[in-house]
Amino acid sequence: MIILVIAALAVYIIFSTEPTAQSEGATKKTAMLVSVDTVYHGDFIPEFIATGTVEAEEEVRLNSMVSGQVIERKSNFAPGGLVQKGEILLKIDPADFQNQMELRRSELLQAQSDLEVELGRQHIAEQDLALVGEDSLSENQRSLVLRKPQLAAVRAQVKFAEASYDQAQLNLERTVITAPFDAQVLSQNVTVGSRVGVTDNLGRLVGVDHYWVNITLPVDKLKRLSIPGNRNTRGAAVDIRNTSSWPEGEVRSGYLYRQVGALDPRTRLARVLIRIPDPLSQYQSHQGLPRLLIGEFVEARIKGETIKDVVRLDRDYLRNNQTVWVMEGGELSIRKPAIIVMDADYAYVYEGLDDGDLVVTSNISTVTDGIPLRTEMDTITNENESMQ
Repeated sequence: MIILVIAALAVYIIFSTEPTAQSEGATKKTAMLVSVDTVYHGDFIPEFIATGTVEAEEEVRLNSMVSGQVIERKSNFAPGGLVQKGEILLKIDPADFQNQMELRRSELLQAQSDLEVELGRQHIAEQDLALVGEDSLSENQRSLVLRKPQLAAVRAQVKFAEASYDQAQLNLERTVITAPFDAQVLSQNVTVGSRVGVTDNLGRLVGVDHYWVNITLPVDKLKRLSIPGNRNTRGAAVDIRNTSSWPEGEVRSGYLYRQVGALDPRTRLARVLIRIPDPLSQYQSHQGLPRLLIGEFVEARIKGETIKDVVRLDRDYLRNNQTVWVMEGGELSIRKPAIIVMDADYAYVYEGLDDGDLVVTSNISTVTDGIPLRTEMDTITNENESMQ
């Protein structure tokens, strides 16, 4: 009994004096690790990207101005052929036109001969009138005596004969069809033996000195571009490339040429023409560069005018509602900067960001003003301090 009482007492003492566990807060706030980019003000040139279609600056559909049979076609007058200004493309049988010209020449000679005879008659009439005296004649009678109506009629016949001869000569010249400018042949619709008329389409030529690229841009971007107002100036530089078929890095250079004075009826965007010299890379300075094709869909990168004293911010760093995350004093600050313009890659901020600001470039799960942030450099610095 004594042993049992002692054991019970000992158990009671043990349980009554045992320490109790107390819960403590084990949660420790840890700043989120982010990447940042330091921004500064400066002067920058925006670059706008647009797409458009290659068009011919000069294009003509050849038509014959006389009717006849084609007796000769030059080898360059074929699809893809290159021809120079004044180069002969086709010849129409000139026999009928040569005959017409000779006939008109003989008529002109006859009219000139009649004029000489009439001038002689008028001279005789003047002598006769001088012998008879002209005091008793009226002005009309004197004109009839001197054969002035007959002389006017003969001179009119001479002018008519001269015009007929010139027209016959012109028709003969038109039997030879030449290129109106340096061009590439896109289509050829006749050949030797074809009979052509005045309204027949002989082929299609496009000039090769320059091509156009017709692009569309938002109207608010126009004030940032240098677009010339006359033919003697060049606008902003433009890089042209075909992203689907040209090798990487190959571009053609052009410049802004004209703003079309009407919006695109479907998109309500402004239409601008880009001019590209030597589109077929014929000159030495463009050897090896890709040749442009009519109707080709290309991308244009346009250099804008310089924007001064702004922060250039990568567009990927713009968040919802065009806000920017800034790490300020180890905490997140959500700002809404004032953007003057945006191009394909950057936003240009004139207010809301200061030199040296740390813009957060990485994504974070919790976005609230004031949450703690840290960078990789902060982590390294803290570890070095703890080791010391």
